[in-house]
Amino acid sequence: MPERTQEFGKYGARGAKGSELVGRKLDDLAGYFATPVTAPRGLMARLHYLTRTANARNAARAAGLTVTDRTLKAWLDGKRSPSARNLQKIEAVYRTVRRHNVAAHLLKRLNRAGRGTRVEIHPLNQSGVSRPQQRVVPFRDMNVRRWDAIVAAWAAGDAAGLDTAWTDHVLPDLGSEYGAYEYCTAIGFAA
Repeated sequence: MPERTQEFGKYGARGAKGSELVGRKLDDLAGYFATPVTAPRGLMARLHYLTRTANARNAARAAGLTVTDRTLKAWLDGKRSPSARNLQKIEAVYRTVRRHNVAAHLLKRLNRAGRGTRVEIHPLNQSGVSRPQQRVVPFRDMNVRRWDAIVAAWAAGDAAGLDTAWTDHVLPDLGSEYGAYEYCTAIGFAA
């Protein structure tokens, strides 16, 4: 990759890895419950989502929810409440199962039968970089037609795979200076 960033932020630039921003945007599109798991309403919503069918229960168990059926029933009935550790586990399992459930739908919407989705890439923030070290990195937009690897890595929770899919397979379409867009302030797209 040309101009691959080795020490991001050394001269005062700010931003985040583009793949992380894409993952955050996909999380937004997944439509998670807004109420936190620590609130009774949020906990019940997540538990109902994870236990409403046999397939949902199996997916939750595969994702790491290892409590007994008796404990789950006590939580659902309000007779007991989960520990802080179990609340974190419930949130992680819920997000994993939700990602898996919406991945196929998101992929279809993003690919749009081969037409792809328009993506805006806002370059890194160089306001903290002294003038001699600044480089010209303009705002870019592009049409991404290959979302399969990106959505698959996101659904699996594979940050390294998502970074590879974004950096090595999508950014080169920007041209010879695509390495300058490894870190960005924002990436926007809708599906």
